[in-house]
Amino acid sequence: MKLIDLNRHGGIGANSCYFQLGDLKILIDCGLHPKMVGRAATPDFSPLRGVTLDLIIITHCHLDHIGSLPVLLREQPSAPVIMTQPSRMLIERMLHNSANVMERQRAEDNIPEYPLFTHEEIDRCARRFTPLPYGHAKKFHGARDEIEIIFHQAGHVAGAAGVELHHKHRKLFFTGDVQFEAQRTCPAAKFPLDHFDTLVMETTRGDTARPVGKERVNEVARLIAVINETIQRGGSMLIPTFALGRMQEILSILHDARKFGRLVDCPIFASGLGIDLCDYYDDIARKTKQLTFTRQVLKDLKVRPLPRKLEPGTLPEASALYVVSSGMVVERTPSYIVAAALAGHARNTLGFVGYCDPDTPGGQLLASKSGDPFLFDKVNVKTKLKARIERFELTGHADREELLDFATQCHPRVIVLTHGDPPARAWMGRALAEKLPKTKVIDPVPLQPYQV
Repeated sequence: MKLIDLNRHGGIGANSCYFQLGDLKILIDCGLHPKMVGRAATPDFSPLRGVTLDLIIITHCHLDHIGSLPVLLREQPSAPVIMTQPSRMLIERMLHNSANVMERQRAEDNIPEYPLFTHEEIDRCARRFTPLPYGHAKKFHGARDEIEIIFHQAGHVAGAAGVELHHKHRKLFFTGDVQFEAQRTCPAAKFPLDHFDTLVMETTRGDTARPVGKERVNEVARLIAVINETIQRGGSMLIPTFALGRMQEILSILHDARKFGRLVDCPIFASGLGIDLCDYYDDIARKTKQLTFTRQVLKDLKVRPLPRKLEPGTLPEASALYVVSSGMVVERTPSYIVAAALAGHARNTLGFVGYCDPDTPGGQLLASKSGDPFLFDKVNVKTKLKARIERFELTGHADREELLDFATQCHPRVIVLTHGDPPARAWMGRALAEKLPKTKVIDPVPLQPYQV
């Protein structure tokens, strides 16, 4: 197998992996880097010049995995695109929202390359999107060779899939983004316990050890306790969330706590794409029975849209809970504006519930100490950090020990590391070398071809 990582910056970003099995040329995912702008945010497609792809596989619908797909399909007019049924129900909405964001960025930040694709292009691309149910084997043929593909439930987010591939006598497995523990909105990953010749594995939490006592059930209880403490002392709390998956998960946690009388009575504000996607989650739950989220959650919690009067640097009039995107508090998003309003006051709390890139405002807030100056430069607010800043271990990604256990059970000849910052990949590489000394571990250099 020939493999090339097209994520030009490495780490976590524009996730895209090209590989060739026999005469079949396949791409898994085609993401957009959340910190880059313009063409620099896309994968580097130069190794695909003169290559006609036979198949494109989408593991799930976060933008770091699908955000450049229309750009690629412009150059690959005949390649079919397959994904799970829930992903097929989500992907157009996610891409249309991305086009809207790029149109706004073009005007606000003077980025002439934006938008990278139009709404009309998304509509044309959508005709090529084909759903494949979990657990159903499907064959794809090249001129001489054929492969068989099976999607497996990956947890993480609605529609997320691990990809099993059979080529001649070889079995390969791509984990995609995976969560082995059940969440409130979707079940745990259900991966095959089999021997795979090659395992391509995410490493997101490779540099993050889960401390004793930080198990998910304990972290959910601690989140509710911190919310209650914050509201009872007259403050407000911000929970920055990713629109797809994390917002629905947090709202479900709040709903359960309120139902059993464990959550203090307070206004709950949520906004943006995440609220819209609640309808999609409800639809997926009804049609596929693969989710447990319903629209009733919003009604029972009496979720309100973000107040129009909320101003950066100005404390809200009443104590409230804000569940808004982006999860990394990226500039000009609702969570960025709310954070700028809350950060300078000691009775407030900023509570992070997912991965934060160290270079984003969310990552910078997590690395800061009480009393440090902090600049929200896009809204011209400079403040001393006085708000309580907490991180809750409620990630949608598998713990590193769980990934190690899965890799050990697969006992592959080769493991390829993906979707992790350099320290995460380095830890995982060392741990795998100790656990599986006869397995070759590859941390691919972007754009460098490997024979696996």
